[in-house]
Amino acid sequence: MTKWRIANLGILVAASGWLPLLQAQSLSSRPGISHVLLISVDGMHAVDYLNCVSGVPGVNSGQPYCPNIAALGKQGVNYTDTSTSKPSDSFPGLMAIITGGSPRTMGVFYDVAYDRALNPPAQTTGNGVAAGPCTAGGTPSGTTTEYEEGIDFDQTKLNGGAPSGGGGINSINPARLIRDSNCSPVYPWNFVRTNTIFGVIHAAGGYTAWSDKHPSYSSVSGPGDGTNVNDYYSPEVNSTVVALPGVTTPTGISCASIRDTTQTGSWTDSFENIQCYDSLKVNAILNEIKGQNHDGTASAPVPNLFGMNFQVVSVGQKLIEKNVATGGYQDAMGTPTTSLLNEIEFVDASIGAFVSALDSAGLSSSTLIIITAKHGQSPIDPARFYPIPGHSGTNGESPANILASLLPFSESPANASGIGPTEDDISLIWLANSSQTANAVSMLETASPVTNNIAGIGQIFWGPTLAQMFNPPATDSRSPDIVVAPQVGVVYTGSTAKLSEHGGFAHDDTNVILLLSNPNLMPATITTPVQTAEVAPTVLSILGLSPDSLESVQKEGTTSLPGIVFSTAVWP
Repeated sequence: MTKWRIANLGILVAASGWLPLLQAQSLSSRPGISHVLLISVDGMHAVDYLNCVSGVPGVNSGQPYCPNIAALGKQGVNYTDTSTSKPSDSFPGLMAIITGGSPRTMGVFYDVAYDRALNPPAQTTGNGVAAGPCTAGGTPSGTTTEYEEGIDFDQTKLNGGAPSGGGGINSINPARLIRDSNCSPVYPWNFVRTNTIFGVIHAAGGYTAWSDKHPSYSSVSGPGDGTNVNDYYSPEVNSTVVALPGVTTPTGISCASIRDTTQTGSWTDSFENIQCYDSLKVNAILNEIKGQNHDGTASAPVPNLFGMNFQVVSVGQKLIEKNVATGGYQDAMGTPTTSLLNEIEFVDASIGAFVSALDSAGLSSSTLIIITAKHGQSPIDPARFYPIPGHSGTNGESPANILASLLPFSESPANASGIGPTEDDISLIWLANSSQTANAVSMLETASPVTNNIAGIGQIFWGPTLAQMFNPPATDSRSPDIVVAPQVGVVYTGSTAKLSEHGGFAHDDTNVILLLSNPNLMPATITTPVQTAEVAPTVLSILGLSPDSLESVQKEGTTSLPGIVFSTAVWP
C-alpha cells in the first residue's frame, strides 16, 4: 500500500503548481478527504480521553465508558500533550483552532476583554458594557469588549431575539457592538484580526457550516461580511430554558418538556437541561450529513468543513447544582463523578450518531473527524479548589479588586452595573494608564506576599515576561498590561454553583483532547507537544489547500500536526 504523509502535500503543491487547479476543483468531488467534521468538546482533557477509552476503577465496573470515541481512536492519531490557547477561554480557544494563531496575531484574548483603540457601544449591552460617546475620526476612548450573549437582541431567547430568521448572525444587535474609529459597529467576524479556515475553504468554492453557543461566535466567519460560514447556527446557551418539542437526546430522552424544572434560568445551570440544549446542535450536524441545512428545511451540500461545540462536559466538570448533584472529579487522576460521567456518555452517544450517519451516507472514508476542545477545566483535583473571594470557608481578594482604583471604570469591580473584570482562574488586567504598570505590580506583590497570599497569586506577567507571550501593550491596543496566573486551584469567584473554571495557564486548563480519525489513517499515539492552533493548517493541507492561506500561520510559522499517515492516497 502507498502511504501518504500530510507533510508531502505542501511539497507536491510547490513542486507541481497543482494548487490553483485544486482550488478550482470542487472540494467535494476530489479523491480522498473532502469533508472535515470538527468537534470541540469544551472542557475535555487529554486525560478524560485516556480514562474513558481505558476505564478507571470505580466507574462502569472499571470498563471503558466511551465506546464510540474509543472506536475512532483505533483508526486515528491521538495527541497526548496538546495545549490549547493561552488564555484558555472559549473565544481565543476557538479562534486558535480555526486561525492557526495566538492572541499575538488573531487578537482575541477573552469573551470579555478590553481594547484601547475602540469605542463603547451605542447601547449598553445585556451584560452591562456601558454605552458611550463616539466621534467619527476622533481618538477612541477605549472600551471593554464583549462577544458573548450580551450583544444579542434578547439574550433570554433561544434564538437570541432575532427579528428575522432563526437566529445566528441575525440575533446580533449592532447597537450593542463596540465601535471603531469611524463609529461603525465591529461585528464578531471583523473583531478577529486574521482569517480563518472557514474563509479559506469558502473562497476555494467549498461549503461550510458551524454550530456554537452564542451568535457572537460567528467570529469563525471572519473577516468579511459574515458569510464565510454558509450555515451558522447558534442557539443561545445562556437563554431561558424552554421545552423543545420534537427533540430527543442521542441517549433517547425526550426534551418535549423541560427535564429539570428546578433550573430554568440558563441551560448551563442543569446537568439534564444542557443535554437538551446540545441535542439541538447534534441534530444540526446530522441534518448536514444528510445533505440538508441545519434545521432540515432545505437541501444543501454536505459541508467541506462543519462542526459544533459541546457544552455538556464543561457543565459536568464545574457545576454544583444545589439539592441535585455535584459534578467534577473524584480525585487527582480524573475519575469522573456520576454527573460528569453522564455528560461524557452523552458526547460519546452523539459522536456515535455522527459516525452512523456518515456510514449511511457513504461519507466515512471521505471525512476526517477531529475531536478537540477550546479549553480544559481547572482544577481536576477537587481538593485543590479554592475560590476567591470565596465560599465554604475560603476568603481573599482578587487582583482586580486590589487594583480597582487603577482600572478603567468599565473594567472596575467598583462599577456595580458593569460587566466586571476579566477574571476566572486567570486575571487579565488593563490599566486606565499603562504608565502605572510597575506601581500596580507593586500593589499586587504588597497585598499578596508569599506568607499571606490573599489573592492566591502564582505568577505575575508584565513587561518582558508578558512580551514573551503577547505583543507589548505599548504596541497592541488589546494586550493586557498585567496577567496574573493564580496558584493551581484558585478561581476568582464568589459563586457557590461552580467548583472549577477555565481561562488560565495551568495544565488542567490547557491540556486538551486532540484526536484525528479516518478509516484510512494509520493509528498512532503522538507524545510530542503540539498545539490546537496546528489544527487549522492541518485541515487545509488535508483538503488540498495551502496552509499559508492563513495569515496567522504565515506570521507565527504554525506547523501542521505531525504523525499523520494515510494507508491510501488522499491526493489525486
